[in-house]
Amino acid sequence: MNYSEKIPVVIINGFLGSGKTTLFRDLLYQSKNKNIRVCAVVNDMSDLDVDGVLIGNSDVVEKNKNIMESIHSCVLSSKKGIQKLDSAINKLLSNQNPKLVIIETSGSCHPMPLTQYFKKHPQLKLSKILVLLDCLMLAQDHNYGRSIIPQMQDNFTNNTRNILNLMVEQIMFSSHILLTKADRIKESKLSDIASRIKPINPYASINSVHFGKLSIESLVDYIDYDFDRVSKLVEELKPILESEEQSDRPYDLATRIIKDDRPFHPKRLWNICHKYLDQRIYRSKGFFWLASRSNFSLLWNQAGGGINLEIIGSWRSGIVEDQDNGLSEIEIKILEENLAKEIGRFGDRHCDLTVIGDKIIVDQFTNALRSCFLNDQEIELWKNNYQFDDPWPKNITKMIN
Repeated sequence: MNYSEKIPVVIINGFLGSGKTTLFRDLLYQSKNKNIRVCAVVNDMSDLDVDGVLIGNSDVVEKNKNIMESIHSCVLSSKKGIQKLDSAINKLLSNQNPKLVIIETSGSCHPMPLTQYFKKHPQLKLSKILVLLDCLMLAQDHNYGRSIIPQMQDNFTNNTRNILNLMVEQIMFSSHILLTKADRIKESKLSDIASRIKPINPYASINSVHFGKLSIESLVDYIDYDFDRVSKLVEELKPILESEEQSDRPYDLATRIIKDDRPFHPKRLWNICHKYLDQRIYRSKGFFWLASRSNFSLLWNQAGGGINLEIIGSWRSGIVEDQDNGLSEIEIKILEENLAKEIGRFGDRHCDLTVIGDKIIVDQFTNALRSCFLNDQEIELWKNNYQFDDPWPKNITKMIN
């Protein structure tokens, strides 16, 4: 295949919780509306594959499951991750003819191994690496970006590699820098952040993104990734990253899984999050239900000190229990037959969460979350329609495309 005939690839990179999945979902939604043939790869380092489920349940992918491959339980930049990526791409290209391939990496993914993989790919060419930077995180944890370069210099002096190295190197390999959650800080501070980030990679464009919106047309062009610009950086980092390529949980990151069929006590969950959540819990996400809102399947989406809750649907159990569900007897019977196959005590209701953070603190936070499930006495209260105190926002209405 001639180079000009190769299919362009866009990589969406960025640290945990920077908004990659939100952007990714919107791009896929645009591809359907604008009839742009797209193939997608999504990577989640967690065993739960939350991002894969979210993308897979979107209207675009549900109508054609063959356009997406999900890679989970490893980081895409690890040796195992690259092998899985190669298999996923071969599968996609065997039955699809995309105009564009979009890859969403996990937050702990280093871009360098991906650049080397696509540099030699026979059918694909790397077009762009978008790195997403969370403005709120930069404001709160890095003094609007002012502390990044001094902290990085300390890491060099002390021969330390941690998540700051990862974030800086993601910036250095990027072709485009997108400042996300820009609506959550003062507009005058955006220029401060941009001016502190620019010296790390003066060649990349910097733009702010509001609510994960980016025109897909801006990704479909013929600009090629500049491998020469990062060649010296590759040479310097290659020995270091080769020593890390066997690790599926780099940078002292630990992941913990919470699985339970019980609901969370809303007030206890609220209190625990305010008490235990700190910047060393980089990410937690998944699906759950509250004892006070037992009809709704909720998405838990935490990054740093912020938590977003979204309604992603209704539990089938809740629909059956609702006297005003508007369903026919046949429809109710079908739902009841499906629910009879569920192994949980509460039908299809369940909690599946993954927590990613510093090894020192992640167990403490995970154990605290587990203490928020209803105990046996509270479950009996719930069964008798007890009204639990619920301090969480009432206007949780965001739905997934």
